[in-house]
Amino acid sequence: MSTRILLVRHGATQLAAEDRFAGSSDIPLSDIGEMQATRLSARLAERPINAFYASPMIRTMRTASIIAQPHNLPVQTVDALREISHGHWEQMSRAEVEARFPDEYRTWEQDPFTFAPLEGESGVSVLARALPALRSIVAQHEGQTVLIVSHKATIRLLLGSLLGFDLRGYRDRLDQSPCSLNVLDFKDTTRARLMLFNDVSHYDNHPQPTQAALSKWWDACRT
Repeated sequence: MSTRILLVRHGATQLAAEDRFAGSSDIPLSDIGEMQATRLSARLAERPINAFYASPMIRTMRTASIIAQPHNLPVQTVDALREISHGHWEQMSRAEVEARFPDEYRTWEQDPFTFAPLEGESGVSVLARALPALRSIVAQHEGQTVLIVSHKATIRLLLGSLLGFDLRGYRDRLDQSPCSLNVLDFKDTTRARLMLFNDVSHYDNHPQPTQAALSKWWDACRT
């Protein structure tokens, strides 16, 4: 019997819309983000879900609370699922970071998995806390369906690890739209199969073009 994890990125925020680093900044959903979460809540309202978990940040807790409301279940917080911290880059735009910290930014672009900006976190650090937390949830809910709301970088690192990707390229090769739905089926706490990826059909019936999303590698591919 498999355990199904519905892994959701939180809804849109204003800082994300401005292409700013907002990992550890505790910001609310925008009006668009509220709409996205409401649409996903309606999509999942009739689906049996046994438990809800979320990062303790405002944007994730709000997204999870909206989705959980039809199920009349509490949202349990898991600190290890919080977003990556960008340290002294927080709330700056990419252009500002490139101008002020060119060497640091260049190194991070080359390998965001092992490198971190000053006072920030590397992808390695995020995965070291988030993956055990995910496995613990799977172990606690064997044979059940669980919804987890987390963040863009954290989800991409988790998915990349479970699928065996080279995580130095997690930012370039995996996207996560606001309030997107991913579905993972676990046979045990280590073996997972990706059943659905980055799906936003609850609020948009057409695939969206990939945005720059703070990735210069993707920008170069688009030019």
